[in-house]
Amino acid sequence: MPLLITVIGLIVLILLISYFKLHTFLSFLVVSLGVGLALQMAPSQILQAIQHGMGSTLGSIVSIIALGAMLGKLVAQSGAAQRISVKMMNIIGTGYVRWAFMITGFIVGLPLFYSVGFMLLAPLVITVSYRYKLPAVYIALPMLASLSVTQGYLPPHPAPLALVKQFNVDMGLTLFYGIIVAIPAILISGALFGATVKKYITLPNKAFIAPDLAEKEMPSTFISFASVLLPILLIGISTLLIPYFPENSFSSHAITFVGDPIVSMFISVLFAAYFLGIKQHKKMAEVTVLLGDSVKEVAMLFLIFGGAGALKQVLTEGGVSQSIAGMMQASSMHPLVLAWGMAAIIRVAVGSSTVSGITTAGFVAPLLAATHTEPHLMVLSIGAGSMMFSHVNDAGFWLFREYFQLSMADTLKTWSVMETLVSVSGLAGVMALNAFIG
Repeated sequence: MPLLITVIGLIVLILLISYFKLHTFLSFLVVSLGVGLALQMAPSQILQAIQHGMGSTLGSIVSIIALGAMLGKLVAQSGAAQRISVKMMNIIGTGYVRWAFMITGFIVGLPLFYSVGFMLLAPLVITVSYRYKLPAVYIALPMLASLSVTQGYLPPHPAPLALVKQFNVDMGLTLFYGIIVAIPAILISGALFGATVKKYITLPNKAFIAPDLAEKEMPSTFISFASVLLPILLIGISTLLIPYFPENSFSSHAITFVGDPIVSMFISVLFAAYFLGIKQHKKMAEVTVLLGDSVKEVAMLFLIFGGAGALKQVLTEGGVSQSIAGMMQASSMHPLVLAWGMAAIIRVAVGSSTVSGITTAGFVAPLLAATHTEPHLMVLSIGAGSMMFSHVNDAGFWLFREYFQLSMADTLKTWSVMETLVSVSGLAGVMALNAFIG
């Protein structure tokens, strides 16, 4: 019975969001209340579960989301992303421009939200396509594959970060495994599939051609790369160094502190505020306005996270998790494949990779102990599933179509197929890594 109620609840959630166009946060609240009552929870218990679920979910990630948005805004406005792209093209050569953008997309996508990375790199892609008379989609897909993979697989992006927190796994090791899985996924969905789309020669939207900044207007190459990579370096170095110091020593605590995602992002924002703001001749008041605007752009994401956390907690306290765990113990399907499939179904139905990842996490969390599944790989499996087949209910679909001016059919043949390959190749990579480390 709990499983049937859960399925009905998910169907209602999908209909409310995709058919009735009710706001995602309100849809989550409606379904959370309805599922709680159907599971015969007391009204006071439902309300307490909703409050606890929202608080626990937001409490661990809201700071990182806000700081990530701030860093992305500074990188976008300062010309640091343009500097990175130009440098990569100079090194690799114009004949390999799509490879340059693929690598740039991966570097920029590590700490930045997908939408931020898209909006700061897509105009550069369009500008290059006009300048060198190359098909824009042919150049863009490898870069977009990189952005999609980093968004779906790798912390400190919101959904992978929430999974890391919920499964209580090491972020550094998750990031290490994630990069191993990400590289072949990008090559398959971006480089190989991207090479087949050269026939799509529709001219992109001229309105999005990025103005070229003068050499003196852009930050240096070192500062540009350092600003984007600093949070990743701090987290990675901390993970590598911590085993070499006594557990309760001052050095151990200091390294752990600096390597914490919130602290590393905070340090990176301060670094960027000075070197990409003040040193670029902006007044502190201007930098502050940029930082404030960046948080406004992700404010709605906080509500979506809170709503997903509320439903997760209602399902947990209503006994659904235990029912799923019992069912899975008797299932012949591998837990990593099941988690991927569940995330993929929710993604296709709802259109949000973030909602897909967090919602799936609430279902599969009890399976980790029951099935002894590698939790770091579970994060990656859900992340890969959450990228499955983006279509008309996904904002990214329309963003791509608007920038590159493709027909609906051609958008499905390019963008949607690329996202599907990101998802499927990610699962293949996770299963291969599971066989190797298992």
